[in-house]
Amino acid sequence: MSTLRTHKDYVKALAYAADKELVASGGLDKQIFLWDVNTLTALTATNNTVTTSSLSGQKDSIYSLAMNRSGTVLISGSTEKILRVWDPRTCGKVMKLKGHMDNVKAICIDADGTHCLSGSSDGSIRLWSLGQQRCLATYRIHEEGVWALAANDSFSEFFSSGRDKHVYWTDITRDDGSVLLFVEEAPVLSLEYGHDPSSLWIGTTSSNINCWPVDFAKLENESAMDNNESEPVPICTSKRMVIKGAPSINKFNILRDRRHILTKDTNDNVILWDVLKAQKVKELGQVNYDEELKRREMRVYVPNWFSVDIKTGMLTITLEESDVFCVWISISDVPGLEPRILDNRAMALDIKHVNYGVLLLQALLEHWPETHTVATDENEHGCNNHAEDGREASASEININVEPKVVVGNGFYSIPDHTPLIFSESSGTGRTLFRLLASDASGENEGYLLAETVPQWVVDVTVKRQTPKFPKIAFSLQPHATSTSKSLKPDKLSASDMLHVRKVIEHVYEKVIGWDNTSHSSSTPTTPTGEKTQNPPTYDNEEDRASIAESRVELLCQDQVLDPGMDLRTVKHFTWKGAGDLVLQYRLLKQ
Repeated sequence: MSTLRTHKDYVKALAYAADKELVASGGLDKQIFLWDVNTLTALTATNNTVTTSSLSGQKDSIYSLAMNRSGTVLISGSTEKILRVWDPRTCGKVMKLKGHMDNVKAICIDADGTHCLSGSSDGSIRLWSLGQQRCLATYRIHEEGVWALAANDSFSEFFSSGRDKHVYWTDITRDDGSVLLFVEEAPVLSLEYGHDPSSLWIGTTSSNINCWPVDFAKLENESAMDNNESEPVPICTSKRMVIKGAPSINKFNILRDRRHILTKDTNDNVILWDVLKAQKVKELGQVNYDEELKRREMRVYVPNWFSVDIKTGMLTITLEESDVFCVWISISDVPGLEPRILDNRAMALDIKHVNYGVLLLQALLEHWPETHTVATDENEHGCNNHAEDGREASASEININVEPKVVVGNGFYSIPDHTPLIFSESSGTGRTLFRLLASDASGENEGYLLAETVPQWVVDVTVKRQTPKFPKIAFSLQPHATSTSKSLKPDKLSASDMLHVRKVIEHVYEKVIGWDNTSHSSSTPTTPTGEKTQNPPTYDNEEDRASIAESRVELLCQDQVLDPGMDLRTVKHFTWKGAGDLVLQYRLLKQ
């Protein structure tokens, strides 16, 4: 199988000339391309050079195409509100058909290419003579836009439907020959005759494909729709067959931790997802969505590092260079992130901070051989926990040393092998460059294509293992108005935005109280005001120091006492709430 990447935007319509083995494609990029089916079926991942013909002159986005069996006539419908007729043999324009007042969403053409039907968002269906270049009849049987049409081989009758969910059968040979066949549960996107002429297959905005029975004898005997009745009665009330599809997601909320997403689907099932691990966390069932969302509210601020789309009925996560690396976070604030074990040794035991974007990208491309590294002898005990500039090591700086072994991924977890990856020129409407499953990255052909398409900013963190910069936050540190302590010098500081308040408290504790964990003087320390304090307690580790500091110093912002577990970006977002540098104040607690 191969992917044709000629279009630069979404492809909205295809048309097939069975006798000619010719396919036409049209999309939102205003382009129409012609493809030879025999050539396409011979393509492989490496032998993927194909020539195509294009039809130039289309002025607006294309939403519908139709081509007769012999491939002599091609008709396109667009937001231009007209039908353009082309000759695929010469790629030339033949005529324009005007009459619709809105987007032309559906077209069907007869076998010899002399007549066609068109359905529009204006709610009308028009029958056209291509030879006479005019509209022969207009059918106004739908209350909303017409999105789907299907005609029989003799072009004497057709089915129609669309936004109003009503499926009508219309006899072209008689006046008032429209009959309401049935009503679907969702707007109809497509209609198709089955191999059995008494079956009509329906595709809607739901995930199911429905097959309805069609009793043509009953249709022919049915009286024409009574215009005096406000609501026509459908003659068919039960489906013949339903091909069940998976429920589609129709509602989502990104939680404040910018890691989890809560969704609701068309079956009213509520599900919790983990973006970082690209997997489902828990199916909560048919519970109250708003209550579940409220239950997961948290007072934490994490910048947006991805975007979400549900147009396909699934969660589509988009990562972009501009913001994917903006979230550094202390590993203690990332639940469920356990170091992998390689030969009984933890791969990332000494990692203190991780970058969400780096973790996910390294996991997504774990199977790509270019991202694999070989353990060295630089550190016999597992990892190098310091970067060259003295920063604590990140997940992208892991240096494993056991025996010469291949090290893959991010040192913590893998994503599901079936996760689909899509590389595109830009988010949203960008042209797709390459798509594959995560596990397919190990293939030789896929590896070659990845080397051609993976952007440099992804290569930097997955192949070269470079570390993104820590975002900094500037703040002032001053004594509170009720404190007699002197101001620290300097009082204007900057630190990583993920720095916890307790670290600032420790800084104040050491500078103001005058204790540190490297030297304990036997003399009695004093405060900056000259007052004697009690002898400093001894402590053996950072936890002891933090506990003692928090018992002696509290930090405030906007006169609110801060939780030591909050980070600076959360303080600035929820408490400071202002422009300019963050201002923090400290005061000593009475003993």
